[in-house]
Amino acid sequence: MSKILIRGAKVLGGEPQDVLIDGELIAAVGTGLSAEGAEVVEADGKVLLPGLVDLHTHLREPGREDSETVLTGTRAAASGGFTAVFAMANTFPVADTAGVVEQVWRLGKESGYCDVRPIGAVTVGLEGKKLAELGAMHDSAAQVSVFSDDGKCVDDAVIMRRALEYVKAFGGVVAQHAQEPRLTEGAQMNEGVVSAELGLGGWPAVAEESIIARDVLLAEHVGSRLHICHLSTAGSVEIVRWAKSRGIDVTAEVCPHHLLLTEEMVRTYNPAYKVNPPLRTERDVRALREALADGTIDIVATDHAPHPQEDKDCEWAAAAMGMVGLETALSVVQETMVETGLLDWAAVADRMSFTPARIGGATGHGRPVAAGEPANLTLVDTAYRGQVDPARFASRSRNTPYEGSELPGRVTHTWLRGKATLMDGKLT
Repeated sequence: MSKILIRGAKVLGGEPQDVLIDGELIAAVGTGLSAEGAEVVEADGKVLLPGLVDLHTHLREPGREDSETVLTGTRAAASGGFTAVFAMANTFPVADTAGVVEQVWRLGKESGYCDVRPIGAVTVGLEGKKLAELGAMHDSAAQVSVFSDDGKCVDDAVIMRRALEYVKAFGGVVAQHAQEPRLTEGAQMNEGVVSAELGLGGWPAVAEESIIARDVLLAEHVGSRLHICHLSTAGSVEIVRWAKSRGIDVTAEVCPHHLLLTEEMVRTYNPAYKVNPPLRTERDVRALREALADGTIDIVATDHAPHPQEDKDCEWAAAAMGMVGLETALSVVQETMVETGLLDWAAVADRMSFTPARIGGATGHGRPVAAGEPANLTLVDTAYRGQVDPARFASRSRNTPYEGSELPGRVTHTWLRGKATLMDGKLT
């Protein structure tokens, strides 16, 4: 294995240091390092972070390869600085058996661009009626520890309780898509003044908040781990904050788009802004940013949701919900959290690497940038500013809400166990 010397990088945003990679591990971190025969990468003050970890990615394979494949999705992940992603279960067939999760896991190993950790479905076929093979998926080669019916809510309280009880036996976690289905029938956007003016079906905040309130109480009753997917309202923040104050074992994620965009974008009727949960109010955005800063919200997760052009290039009501996010996530976090002074780069590493790896049990990821640790790293040119051009995405789909927008920061290098997956902004 070759040696790589990263020279003059701001490790977690600190003072410039050199980092020596030898094989799959970091050999040394310090100043004035040298290594005979090493490939030298001049960082020139770029920020070096541990490889990012996304706890919420849709890779679509098997079944919707027209949107994304494990290969194209992991290439997009490497382009965005990620070295591990957790693949949601709403594929065709659904990842509700050991066989399907092992298929996704093996496709990830074959791609070589990042580690893929499959998420298992909570219920058979995502139908919410019968628990899936949780134990078999955990015991499989994929070693599944996160379970979710994301895309649908586990709305039956008894099923949710049973799932929490089951995963407790092996330290797993249930990741809930909090959406009361009866309260969101026909919903098209956030319920409020804007939805009334546009004549679009409203998606009330209480549809999310009521499920979160129920589930944190269930988690407390059972003594199990609960994770809240794509939290989007100020009320949800308060419920999670209250639950944590009681010692309930709950974690929560926020998506980059909910940190930046508001329901006002829907006035364009551009389906690029149609997402589940919907874009909320400016008040919600402020609350989400503050909660991510103070630790009430634990992590940033992309909810990377690729769709083919025909599913988005249509009238609003017929359009699919979702946005691609792997290749823009870090830039949006820099824009909304770092440049506003709410987070420094060490805290970004916590929210986008250390903590998601811990929640999901991604061994070898989310580790300190220190000697003896796995060389899962990403180098970021934080001084860069440029327009988002979806034609340059590695993802198979182009449904981004940021097309033509100027965002800061650009990932220039990504290393997975010492092997470059991205060099000088280009996939290897």
